[in-house]
Amino acid sequence: MIPVDQQRIRRSRTGLIAHDPDRALQGYTLFTPMFGDGTVYLLDMGGEVVHTWRLPYRPGLYGYLLDDGRLFYSGKVMDDLERFEGWSRFKAGAALEVDWSSRVLWEVQHPDHHHDARRLRNGNVLLLCLRPVPDALRARIRGGVPETETPAGIYGDYLVEMTTRGEVVWEWRSWEHLDPETEVITPQDHRHEWTHGNTVAELPDGNLVLSFRNISTICIVDRPTGRITWKLGSPPLAQQHDPCPIENGHLLIFDNGSHRRDHPAPYSRVIEVDPHTRGIVWEYRDQSLFDFFSPYIGGAQRLPNGNTLICEGCRGRIFEVTRDGQVVWEYVNPHFYFESSRAGLNNWVFRAFRYSSAEIERARHA
Repeated sequence: MIPVDQQRIRRSRTGLIAHDPDRALQGYTLFTPMFGDGTVYLLDMGGEVVHTWRLPYRPGLYGYLLDDGRLFYSGKVMDDLERFEGWSRFKAGAALEVDWSSRVLWEVQHPDHHHDARRLRNGNVLLLCLRPVPDALRARIRGGVPETETPAGIYGDYLVEMTTRGEVVWEWRSWEHLDPETEVITPQDHRHEWTHGNTVAELPDGNLVLSFRNISTICIVDRPTGRITWKLGSPPLAQQHDPCPIENGHLLIFDNGSHRRDHPAPYSRVIEVDPHTRGIVWEYRDQSLFDFFSPYIGGAQRLPNGNTLICEGCRGRIFEVTRDGQVVWEYVNPHFYFESSRAGLNNWVFRAFRYSSAEIERARHA
């Protein structure tokens, strides 16, 4: 007798699920199993692995290709994992760049680094970090489950810009610019963290966009002054990830949907927001409301043909939709790993990216 596989996603189906070659953008898809061993996978449109990178660290939490074709990767440094529940899941600690053969070209480390890092256009590295907020601020932070602070207090996010030699050249602290009276922790979340940043990205004008999950807020930071010049909160957002600037000046956002304030049911969607009006100008949600839901993690990429590549992170599902919401390519990560504190046996993927044949050819020779 063959025992029944007790992992529902794996029991259902993994690998390539669907492909409409006439409407999908042809190319290659890159993803990293979030709790994996440091292997980054590159797939063709048939779902076959055509290349892998083998990194010296487990993911912390993903990698992506730079314009020159090299792989930029955040790795998890396996020490100082006990700050608070959850830290071991999303901690990083190292940012590095590798070539096609996985040779490390440079590496920087920072003990507070988590979730995200970006290579800036000036050649420096921007790290999303956290540390306890000042004691004077701690009592003013509202929301969350009472009496769930860590022994060190409440953690808040800050940014560190450094050179590839590890020299710190700029720092920005969220607690110096956010208002604890209006940026309130979601009631169901512990007070381990105030903001829980999950994304930092550079805008075309050099300013920065950040996503803070625990307060369901996205903001834009003016680089010269450090001031927050734009914010979007809840509603419409609900513990969102990955605000991604797109060519028309809008932001593409994976809106996870946990603890929605404007709808009784949790569901995920991808929205395109015009920052000038704060209005939603495009939205994808599944026609069956609960069939698209990732309570944690996720991302989206607007493709050159107008389609959108979506990473439904907690299901390891990567799929492409047309402007009118039709699925034209779908793949489910077949690589499962065990994470002891919350995720269990899972195939989570933090983010995924589609690249053209020309971009992959450039990566081969980078």
